[in-house]
Amino acid sequence: MKPFLILLVSVFFTAICSAQEITSKVSDSLYKEDQFYIGTTYNLLGNQPEALSQTSFSLGFHLGFIKDMPINKKRNTSIGIGLGYSTNSYIQNILIQKDVTGDFNYSIIDGETSFSKNKFSEHVVEVPIEFRWRSSTVESYNFWRVYLGAKFGYAFANRSKFIGDLGELKYNNNPDFNKIQYGITLSLGYNTWNIYTYYGLNSIFKDTVMLDGSVLEINAIKIGLMFYIL
Repeated sequence: MKPFLILLVSVFFTAICSAQEITSKVSDSLYKEDQFYIGTTYNLLGNQPEALSQTSFSLGFHLGFIKDMPINKKRNTSIGIGLGYSTNSYIQNILIQKDVTGDFNYSIIDGETSFSKNKFSEHVVEVPIEFRWRSSTVESYNFWRVYLGAKFGYAFANRSKFIGDLGELKYNNNPDFNKIQYGITLSLGYNTWNIYTYYGLNSIFKDTVMLDGSVLEINAIKIGLMFYIL
């Protein structure tokens, strides 16, 4: 699955970069902008308990379509509503382990336990909603943009994986993960390169998940690059 995603991202990235150079706008007063997007992010965990730490590089990949609906005569201000997909991994030191009753337990991996991999990941269908401003015109190919919005997601699959002294622990579709996710987004930049941020407003896990006697309320924070194409 991972090699396929990398290949998919590479193909889309190449197409976007090429389109930025060779696509010409139709000289039409009803032009629109930025209807497809693809991006990659570095994923962080917010609201971390003191003992929790992230290791290595946690990645996210994002792609989708947004219907651009200009709301002023110059057509440089619009509302965008879309549909997308993302896959996100989080490499950290929380051990997810199923007990004999079938329930999941959560603990911090202690310093005496050696491991080579410990992460959880999600696949999410997303609905982005954005208020968009850009300095574009019908003749302009390079312009500034600021897109502020919200993103609502449905995590239709999740997976956790540990490889170490305790063996190999793999679990799919853990019911303790929140399926509904939402947060605020911001994209800003010039031409091809745009900084993208997402701040999750709810926890990755349900409020029944406990870690060291406290509710595990970690949320997703994503920082990266987003690329747009007509």
